[in-house]
Amino acid sequence: MSNFLENQNWRYATKKFDATKKISKEDLKTLKEAIRLSSSSYGLQPYKVIIVENPEIRAKIQPAAWGQSQITEASHLIVFANKTKLDNSDIDEYVSNISTVRNIPVESLAAYGDFMKSKIVTLSDDSKNIWTSKQTYLALGNLLNAAAELKIDVTPMEGFVPEQLNEILGLDKLNLNTSLIATLGYRHEEDATQHYKKVRKSEEELFITL
Repeated sequence: MSNFLENQNWRYATKKFDATKKISKEDLKTLKEAIRLSSSSYGLQPYKVIIVENPEIRAKIQPAAWGQSQITEASHLIVFANKTKLDNSDIDEYVSNISTVRNIPVESLAAYGDFMKSKIVTLSDDSKNIWTSKQTYLALGNLLNAAAELKIDVTPMEGFVPEQLNEILGLDKLNLNTSLIATLGYRHEEDATQHYKKVRKSEEELFITL
C-alpha cells in the first residue's frame, strides 16, 4: 500500500507530454485489462472505450478539445463513450453472459434480469444517459491507478465539445456519446506542472466520521 500511495503522489494531470515516447504494447494491454476489470453498477459496463492512435483523427479532435496539446502529443488518446440507448436487450445480453461465464442456467437469472430492467430501463432518457455516463468515471479511476503503478502519465479531460467528438468518431450512429477523454503517455521534462506540490484537502477537512 505504501507504493500505491507513493504512486498517487507521483501522478498529476500532465500538461505537456513527450511526443517521442510511446507506451509499449505490453503496458497498453495491462491498462486495457485494468479498464476491462473496472467495477460498474450491476457489472453492466454500459459504455465503449475507444483508443485513438491515428494522428489524423487526433488532429481533428484537438480543436473540439479546446486545442489542448495533450490530444496530439500524448502516446495514446482514450475516449470513454456511454451508451445513449440502454434497453432490455442490453440487460438480456448481460444476463446471458453471466450464464455462460458462471455456467449456470439462464432461467435462474430471470428475476435478477427483471430487477435490473425495472430499475434501469424505466428511467427517463436523460436520467439513463446521466447514469451510464457516471459509469465511465469508475473505469477512468481504474485507468488512473493502473497507469500510476506503471509510471505512465494520464490526463483526464472534460474540456471538449461532446457533439463534435461524436461526429468525428461516428458515435451517434452507434448510440454512443463521448462522456470523457484521457490522454496517456510520458511527461515532458519541460512540463513545469510536475514539480508543483499536490494540493488536496486535509484529512480533517475531507472526512466526517459518524
